Amino acid sequence: MSDIDRAGLTQRFWETKKVTQMNDREWEALCDGCGKCCLNKLEDEETGEVALTNVACRLLDDATCLCSQYKIRHQFVPECIVLRPSNIEQNLYWMPETCAYKLLWKGEPLYDWHPLVSGQADSVHKAGVSMQGRTVPEFEISDDDWEYHIIEEPT
Repeated sequence: MSDIDRAGLTQRFWETKKVTQMNDREWEALCDGCGKCCLNKLEDEETGEVALTNVACRLLDDATCLCSQYKIRHQFVPECIVLRPSNIEQNLYWMPETCAYKLLWKGEPLYDWHPLVSGQADSVHKAGVSMQGRTVPEFEISDDDWEYHIIEEPT
């Protein structure tokens, strides 16, 4: 029995719909809960290359890899990006390589460990793809020291 709340979701909707055709519930269900999008990144101004750090947004819960204030996050982090089909293309460059939104936008399938495929909410953690237990809070690290926290994306 799956521990994913599938009420109101068409079975395997991500295989039959384009991201631009998904309703809000389907769109939100695509998030695998890895926590990578909530990590601070460094962008090289000359090359545009983006480096991932293990320095997490102050709202990321390191144990669950979820935003602790998701519905009201903009009250605390006004610059938090609300990813939508209308803005995904301009945000692809910084998104994690394993991100369902990015994969589906590029016409690629979801990984077997994705909760929608596995039916288990914690499969992303069990696969070792999430940032669970791997982050440091941004309020503990000076902006000047983020470069010492650059990591490779867990894939």
